[in-house]
Amino acid sequence: MSTVQSPAVRSLTVLYDAGCPLCVHVRHWLLGQPHLVPIEAVAAGSREAVRRFPALDHEDTLREITVVGDGGQVYRGTSAWIVCLWALAAHRQKAYWLATPAGAPFARAALLAAAKYREMTAAPCEGRCEVPGAPG
Repeated sequence: MSTVQSPAVRSLTVLYDAGCPLCVHVRHWLLGQPHLVPIEAVAAGSREAVRRFPALDHEDTLREITVVGDGGQVYRGTSAWIVCLWALAAHRQKAYWLATPAGAPFARAALLAAAKYREMTAAPCEGRCEVPGAPG
């Protein structure tokens, strides 16, 4: 029996909501940390995001954090937060723990708290949530 292995992750691209103060803050924090795996940030729903990742649902990337690995891996929600921590030198061990059954409730709670804060502080879309160049 053979096992299918995913390609190793050598870099990550975080799709973040450039109109959300929390998302912008987290983007700056992530990029300022020492990395074990390089992280790049691209505004979700931007022309650049659509060009790089044409198969993604870009409206969804504006609603939920999405991280794309260089091998085509796509992480959303809690998994996206955990893989970002995994890429950081100071937080890899924490990421491993958050990915366990014991840590998963904490990861989920942190994501829900961030989503609630984002909902309370982000400006209304006012047209910016439309994905440029997306079919539909």
